Order: sequence, then C-alpha cells, then structure tokens
Amino acid sequence: MIRLLLSILCVPFLALGQADLQKPFKECGINGSITVYDYQTKKWTFSNQTDAITPTLPASTFKVVNTLIALETGVIKDENELVKWHGKTDTTRYGYRPRIYRDLSLKQAFQMSAGWVYVVLATRIGKKRYRHYLSQCKYGNVDLSQSGDDFWNFGKFAISPKNQIEILQGVYEETLPFSKRSFRILKKIMVAEQGKNYVIRAKTGWTRDGGKDTGWWIGYVEKGKGNSTRVYFFATRLIKNRADKNKNFGKCRKTITRKVLKQMGIL
Repeated sequence: MIRLLLSILCVPFLALGQADLQKPFKECGINGSITVYDYQTKKWTFSNQTDAITPTLPASTFKVVNTLIALETGVIKDENELVKWHGKTDTTRYGYRPRIYRDLSLKQAFQMSAGWVYVVLATRIGKKRYRHYLSQCKYGNVDLSQSGDDFWNFGKFAISPKNQIEILQGVYEETLPFSKRSFRILKKIMVAEQGKNYVIRAKTGWTRDGGKDTGWWIGYVEKGKGNSTRVYFFATRLIKNRADKNKNFGKCRKTITRKVLKQMGIL
C-alpha cells in the first residue's frame, strides 16, 4: 500500500517537471531538448531522455575539443596567434558574416564562431590525428568519412547531448588526454558570461545540413567561489526543417537554456 501511494504521488510531480522543462521550447516554437548534469549530486535532468542520447552533428560546439587538439598538436601556438584570412568562403553553406572575413586569432575565432579558421587548422591536423584524440576522448561516433575537412558541420560525424556533457566534464576535471596548458587556454576563451557569483563557459553551434537546422548551446556554470563552488553542465539542442522559418532560432538556443537553468535555481 505504501509503495502504491508513493507511486501515485510521484507521477504527477514528474509530469509537472517534464511539462515545465518543455514550456520554453513551446514558447520558441521549436523542437529540441535540454540535458543538465549536477556535478555535486551526480544527478541528470532531461527534458527528453530519448533525444538526450540521440547523436547529431556537433556543429561549432566541436570547437571545444578542436581547440584542445589544435593546441596539443602544435598547429597553432596559443590563443593569440593569428590565422590569415584566405579570402573566400561558401556563404550558401555558412551564411554571410562579413565581420569574420579577416585575420583572426584563435581566441577571436572561438568567441566569434569563425568556422573558416578551424577548417584551416583541420587541414593542418589531419584526420589521422583527429581519430586518435577523438577515440581517446570517447567523443561521438568518430565517423570522419566526410570528404571535406569540415566534418563537424557536414556528414555522419555525430555526438549526443549526454555525450557532450561527458566531454565537458572531462574538460572541467582536465581528465581528457591534453596538457594543463591546453586546458588553461581553452577555459579562458570559453568564458561566455561572468556575474558576481557565477561564470558560464560555453559554446554555441549551428549547422545547416541534410535539410535541417541543428542548433546547440553547451557548457557549464560555476556558481560560487572556492570550496563552495557548485558546477552544473548543460547541453541544449534545437532541430527544425530548414523550410520552417523561425527568425528566433539562433537566439532560442540561449533563451531556452537560461529559462530552464533559472527554473532549476542554477542561475
């Protein structure tokens, strides 16, 4: 009888929580999911558990690990080294973004999400070294069969939201196979927002492959200071058909995430 009563009491609570997490997606008119991991309690929160384990292209969120690989292999010295603008880009595939068509440092390329810089670095790194590091990191499906260098935006390379958080946890703990120096540089350029009592380290992503828009915002929140710091990881992914117009698609990646994190008392 007690077990039955507990079951009855718990079901409405879980349903309400699920409905609350879905509300920001409905307000944006976009399908997707958010996955949150409380580092202290080891608790996972899913708005859609099936979607959380479904892999898709990582788009520019791959710049997190890509930066570590570029630094570790020495194809770029540090976050301040400039990469020369090669003078052309495919605006159909990547959109028209004139502010990034110039020489950029690694830091600028990461924070402005200048994909062309990372494609240049990818030609220097080579897929053999990518396979080595991605396998060591257990990053996605390590399918680099895409013929071009930009395998994170086009092709079969894929990672799930849950796996994104596992990678971010490895970044935070510095347990992935990279040097302390590489982690230090990455964490510095990952800072997306700082408040009085928190820091958000994160990366957006957006790819237009297979007739779909796939948008991401992944990262982690460090709340508090010193020994009282609490850490929360998040991975938000939105997917829509390209034929379905939604001018707020890009903004909604962060809007949805912030609403859920506030709802959970993290922000």
